[in-house]
Amino acid sequence: MSAEPVCLTCGMQYSAPRADCPVCEDERQYVPPGGQQWTDLATLRASGDLRARIDEQGPGVLGIGSEPKFAIGQRALLVRAGGGNFLWDCAAYLDDELVRRITELGGLTGIAISHPHYYTTMVEWAHAFDVPIYLHEADRQWIGRPDPAIRLWSGATLDVADDLRLINLGVHFAGGTVLHWPAGENGRGALLSGDVVQVIPDRTHVGFMYSYPNLIPERPSVVRRAAELLEPYEFEAIYGAWWEAIVRTSGHEVVQRSAKRYLAYTQETA
Repeated sequence: MSAEPVCLTCGMQYSAPRADCPVCEDERQYVPPGGQQWTDLATLRASGDLRARIDEQGPGVLGIGSEPKFAIGQRALLVRAGGGNFLWDCAAYLDDELVRRITELGGLTGIAISHPHYYTTMVEWAHAFDVPIYLHEADRQWIGRPDPAIRLWSGATLDVADDLRLINLGVHFAGGTVLHWPAGENGRGALLSGDVVQVIPDRTHVGFMYSYPNLIPERPSVVRRAAELLEPYEFEAIYGAWWEAIVRTSGHEVVQRSAKRYLAYTQETA
């Protein structure tokens, strides 16, 4: 397992030691009061403090992460699509048990990540399963560990399989992306959103933010465009970035009315 440095706060892995973490120094994240701190996967594995977690999150959707949580604490999602298992977003922790269990499930065909806060140890995952990583080119500056496995794409959409489409909404980051799976939820459709479209405690709505920890709202024009891009897509469920952060019903309507409410509160019209 690689010894490349991993930021303790956000989980980003870099190709070489450095004093700063650009992701944490950006206004969408933060450097903790104690200052920048580092670890690596070898140290995390040897500590025994983390253990692999794989749990069902919905029909054909498995959550993948660790207990206790590490860094930001998001969980990845393994989508059991028609063309093979596809990993959405990335959890920072990876060990032999996770590789074994995912391999037993059929391995992976590819990885796509919603935005830079979840890039983390993506190269380790790509190497472990010999698959490509799809990232939107608008966020290329945030890549901490360049690698040939990374495939940058441009434009508004990219089909990564016959039944999986990436949609660049530009919320949270310029390359902020969601994944649409029309066959999800037993044919009713699913949207995998990370926190580009944030599942909030009130499951009748979702949120849109430029920075979550620093409470900076997203620009109204960006939210309006995101709602317009998602309008043609049908999806019953929305899978957010956290364990059990899921809108189970009426996902399409939830996004559209949430955008209208957001624009109303920012004195914009939909």
